Amino acid sequence: MQQTANGIVIGCWVYFVVYWMASAAHGKKIAERQSLASALAHRIPIGVGWWLLIIRRLPWPMNLQVMPHTDFFMVAGMAICVLGLYVTIWARRTLAGNWSSDVTFKEGHELIRTGPYRYVRHPIYTGLLIMWIGTAIEIGQVRGWVGVALVTIGFWIKLSQEERLLLRHFPEEYPRYQKEVKALVPWII
Repeated sequence: MQQTANGIVIGCWVYFVVYWMASAAHGKKIAERQSLASALAHRIPIGVGWWLLIIRRLPWPMNLQVMPHTDFFMVAGMAICVLGLYVTIWARRTLAGNWSSDVTFKEGHELIRTGPYRYVRHPIYTGLLIMWIGTAIEIGQVRGWVGVALVTIGFWIKLSQEERLLLRHFPEEYPRYQKEVKALVPWII
């Protein structure tokens, strides 16, 4: 079961990266872009979180096993990771040409409120966090949970930057959207 669960989790991440790279070419032209300093503010914690997932042999305490390697936890982690992948793909397809890996405002940018954007304002981050949590459960080591914490911090910084940009460009619509829909977890956060 360990090899199957690990293979599916890795497959989810590979599919995510390939899908993201393939769909990145189909975006609208950028009208406004964030500074390098603000990009680094979220990229650094997210990047370190990625490395913690990828590098398997880290010194103690990062390699400390904190969750048992039972079939239950492996299947649960795998299923959660697959769910997160589904959410990210659904959100990315819904966002379409408005998506960008950076905090940007596009020419003809639209405020999307359909699909998963009815439930959370940043469903791609929600889906990725679900994937990270599933991976951390499947790995069962400290490094997975430290990665979840770092990525959560990075996404919170990035979504705060995006929200400031969207408030400037949608001064009437976006505050209403913020009141109606939570940022990351439906009805909670």
